[in-house]
Amino acid sequence: MIPAAQPVPHPAAPQGAAAPPRWQALWRDAVRDPRELLALLGLSQAALAVSEAAAAQFPLRVPRGFVARMRHADPTDPLLRQVLPLDDEMRPMPGFSLDAVGDGAAKAGHGVIRKYNGRALLIATGSCAINCRYCFRRHFPYAQETAAAAGWGEAVAAIAADPGIDEVILSGGDPWSLATPKLAELTDALAPIAHLKRLRIHTRLPVVLPERVDAALTQWLQGLPWPVAVVLHANHANEFDAEVDSAMRRLRGAGATLLNQAVLLRGVNDDVEALAALSERSYAAGVLPYYLHQLDRVQGSAHFEISDEAARALHRALAARISGYLVPKLVREVAGDPGKRPL
Repeated sequence: MIPAAQPVPHPAAPQGAAAPPRWQALWRDAVRDPRELLALLGLSQAALAVSEAAAAQFPLRVPRGFVARMRHADPTDPLLRQVLPLDDEMRPMPGFSLDAVGDGAAKAGHGVIRKYNGRALLIATGSCAINCRYCFRRHFPYAQETAAAAGWGEAVAAIAADPGIDEVILSGGDPWSLATPKLAELTDALAPIAHLKRLRIHTRLPVVLPERVDAALTQWLQGLPWPVAVVLHANHANEFDAEVDSAMRRLRGAGATLLNQAVLLRGVNDDVEALAALSERSYAAGVLPYYLHQLDRVQGSAHFEISDEAARALHRALAARISGYLVPKLVREVAGDPGKRPL
């Protein structure tokens, strides 16, 4: 049994202090107790193998707006499956490791990962608005490895010293969990580096907490000196709603190119109807399908895996069903490879 979590009081802002941005208040109000999540959905804990141990190892966190998109009283809801800690996560599986994609071996500075030619990835933060159970960095040592440490100094210096880097990728965690002034602090430090040509941002926040795309964020985007690609992460068509559509319009209005990457997940999107609906719905929101990833084999995620043979069959069926520009590339990340490996 998972004990009911006690509510965490939020201190009131001092008199005369500016209220925090609305997205931060919604962030703090996320559901963190599996019992509360199931109660909101009209589900009994007895109907699902909810795990206290899994929740202790990797806590539940899900914004209430995302919960509102889940189907009531449906234990097989594809959005619920992505966030609910289950007993399956605690079963050791051969071939599943703590570092599934070789981040540790690719470290090139404090919070800097250098895997692919021309690109440097910054682990901007360890925070996320939502904890996805299949996350390939669920065991990452964020306390020791975030680029924001010491005012971004070591990370920026590593990029400035390597003229072979022409693209910086902000990742995490979720870089947009940082306050906009903190993001501006980083991009101001990167701006004088002449060999940088592009900025890419990997984020799930506009999908799970669309209120994050506020005026301050779009103004920051508009003022950046590089072309910007925002790579979003949605795995199912039901993750989109009117609020998400509105956030996408604001991002496009700020000049960002929007792409979506998804992970192929058993029980979430492992059928051609779900994949076709995801591509069509993301494109309707102005987001071009980009990658469909095979699962990164991180400990705790084996119950989401489907075979490469099944993945290829689904991808062929998807390509036969929808327009070619809506078909994401089916790939796997393999530690040590010079890029994503096509399947």
